[in-house]
Amino acid sequence: MPTVALAVTDGMLHFELSMAIEVFGSDLTHIVDPWYDFSLCGPSAVRIDRYHLEMDHGLDHLPHADTVIVPGWADTDVEPPVELLDAVRTAHAAGARVVSLCTGAFVLAAAGLLDGKRATTHWAHTGKLARRHPNVTVDPDVLYVDNGDVLTSAGKAAAMDLCLHLVRLDHGSANANKIARRLVVAPHRDGGQAQFISTPVPGPGNHPLADLFPWVLQRLDEPLTVEDLARQARMSSRHLGRHFTSLTGTTPLRWLHTQRIRHAQELLETTDDTIDTIAAATGMGTSTTLRRHFHRTVGVPPDTYRRTFRSDTHPGPVRDNSR
Repeated sequence: MPTVALAVTDGMLHFELSMAIEVFGSDLTHIVDPWYDFSLCGPSAVRIDRYHLEMDHGLDHLPHADTVIVPGWADTDVEPPVELLDAVRTAHAAGARVVSLCTGAFVLAAAGLLDGKRATTHWAHTGKLARRHPNVTVDPDVLYVDNGDVLTSAGKAAAMDLCLHLVRLDHGSANANKIARRLVVAPHRDGGQAQFISTPVPGPGNHPLADLFPWVLQRLDEPLTVEDLARQARMSSRHLGRHFTSLTGTTPLRWLHTQRIRHAQELLETTDDTIDTIAAATGMGTSTTLRRHFHRTVGVPPDTYRRTFRSDTHPGPVRDNSR
């Protein structure tokens, strides 16, 4: 059973903390069994805004976890407590996967875990993070960054994207999608998407691409092009690209590629179809093409992915290098 420890001290944001508890601390064994062994780790008495939290363990328990999550740090002008920084460093040195949500990146940066790495945080604080920690490559334009053993997210909704990304790495795409449906959130937003899109995604039927998305998802086995999508949407390719960027934060081809890979993941997890059959069903054409793109995007070959997520034992994380 994978273990997740939430590192908690005074001065953290309750929204990101609650989000992590909802995803990793809920009993979801009816979806994935075993689920996570989850614990709150911190001083005996912790106040988060108006809430008082009871801890399961002290911060010295963090090195025993497979994954350590640091929620948002409320006041980015205040240095995190030394005991928190020491505990996070020790956990990372012990082999834990360390994750920050939103401004929790300031804690990881202060602990030295982001030096020489790419990272992100809430867009309003990326400039401050870059100035304070010049050895960190701060990317203000993404939802989250996965460095393997250290992961960071942008703010609020992007923190949920990263939580679901962790579930996907540990338990597969199909199960992550089930969790997303339970939470009524989007099942997958690629980490490389822009974290701030000036125009919110309108509801179904209220934007020019409302009918295009389901049309495409029903035809992933076809060799679709941007011109095909533009023709279906009754607009030029240039106008289609502008609408796609506005609505999704990515290009039509990148979005289409992501849908093909996610569909391949679900087929690998839930069917015994051959790689050739899955290549045809996802519009990749040949098994060679599917293997190349799948390995490049997910980080492992399709056969390895299937063995991992069709196993009866806990597989451990599979790296997603899609950014």
